[in-house]
Amino acid sequence: MSFAPAYLSAVAAQIGGLSAFLGGFAATFLGTLLAINARGRLATVAIGFSAASSVAFIVAVVGSTAVVAALHPEGPGLGVARVGGTQALMTLAFMLGLYALLAALGLSGWLRSRGTGLTTSVVVAIGCVLLTGMLVSVG
Repeated sequence: MSFAPAYLSAVAAQIGGLSAFLGGFAATFLGTLLAINARGRLATVAIGFSAASSVAFIVAVVGSTAVVAALHPEGPGLGVARVGGTQALMTLAFMLGLYALLAALGLSGWLRSRGTGLTTSVVVAIGCVLLTGMLVSVG
């Protein structure tokens, strides 16, 4: 299935803006986990997911910029076929960033207490179900 360049450009711009915002949040969350000097296996995994989320959103932002630039009417005229790999990488990075951020948020509650951990895990599980439903219905 092939999409119009204007549509792909608009979607890429939206993903780029959202990735920039969420990447900033993920980086701040990572900094907070590091600043509180959280220790243990759960802390290490939460920190790892936060870092993965930050990096994934950076990749998505750069991919978004590349897609928008390539599809601009006054740009190099690469066309939809030439940006397919970049578009796929941007989309995968965005999805990885979303799920990694949710995983980090879910794990972070366990650093405080069992009750908080259960709460954050349930909220994240519901979020993952809703997110997956939206991504599957759109994609």
